[in-house]
Amino acid sequence: MPESHDERQGKPDPLIDPRTIDPDQALIDRNQMSEKDMEEAVAVLAAVRKWREAEQRMSDESRHDMKLGDNDMKAMRFIIVSTNQGKSVTPGMIADHLGISTASTTKLLDRLEIAGHVTRAPHPTDRRAVVITVNPAAHAEVQEKVGRMHARRFQVAAALSASDKRIVIRFLDDLSATAAAPDPVGDAPTSAKVTGE
Repeated sequence: MPESHDERQGKPDPLIDPRTIDPDQALIDRNQMSEKDMEEAVAVLAAVRKWREAEQRMSDESRHDMKLGDNDMKAMRFIIVSTNQGKSVTPGMIADHLGISTASTTKLLDRLEIAGHVTRAPHPTDRRAVVITVNPAAHAEVQEKVGRMHARRFQVAAALSASDKRIVIRFLDDLSATAAAPDPVGDAPTSAKVTGE
């Protein structure tokens, strides 16, 4: 019977451990790493994966509760934040933010309006445009479901020391960069060499 996540805690995860996914060291040269260094690096990646899975689960639950697609929720959040900044949100702004076509934006807004989440109204200064606002009940629901989650995440980040914040930022920036352009084999980002500050 497979081990549960709790039963595996304290053990390296074979699904992200280079010793099991790259036993011949074709991708990662581990000759200069101690077993402790290996296990600590694997533990960092396991923690990142745990966060990613938890964040995805929370996002899925919020969207499911409100019967929204991914772009629907992104649009709602964009409208709320832009309105909080005193901006009048137009369909074109939503299309630019989401990187989707005008036709797709129209369909998205039709869905949200039919569901009672948003309202279209004439733009105050441009008669050719419309302004999109989130209805109070939908705003309150997004605030409760998404806003509270973000507040908890912010509190965790705020509790870090200044030096820990710099290390986390550098680590996550370097991690994000690996998705854009892979480094040559054997080259480690500079922050991977940081042992503490």
